[in-house]
Amino acid sequence: MAFGFSKKRKDILLAGEQAPPFRLTGPDGVERTPEQLTDGVPVLLAFYKASCPVCQFTFPFLERISKGAGLRVFGVSQDDAKTAGRFAKEHGVTFPMLVDESSGGYAASNAFGITSVPSLFLIDPGGTIAVSVEGFIKRDLADLGRRAGVEVFRKDEYVPEWKAG
Repeated sequence: MAFGFSKKRKDILLAGEQAPPFRLTGPDGVERTPEQLTDGVPVLLAFYKASCPVCQFTFPFLERISKGAGLRVFGVSQDDAKTAGRFAKEHGVTFPMLVDESSGGYAASNAFGITSVPSLFLIDPGGTIAVSVEGFIKRDLADLGRRAGVEVFRKDEYVPEWKAG
């Protein structure tokens, strides 16, 4: 049955698939490739939009993950560099930010098949996606925390099991 779509929608990349090549620019204007980001350790790319309430909820937990030693975390903003910097400051995020702007056609977001944010991809040093998450899923963030060697959620805080992205 046809639904009137002119193109088949590309699905989000899943664990086990190879991460696509991309170039993302940091607020410093320097372009980075996946090879430069991993540099021998797993990298968690966290795609987001500053106006997304679920992203705003998720990023403080990603900040906790970034304090671990088992992986590196990079935010990938679908906003401009100024907005990405303001978002990081407002939400207490100290890990590096990269920008995937509309002016570049959201090249990285499209290469990963993202249709909603937040979308998270843990990429191993060989370039394979180890974890792919859409939205906020508590158990997946807890697993990423374990990989980083940190507890993401405190026993005294209420955190829902799931939030749509």
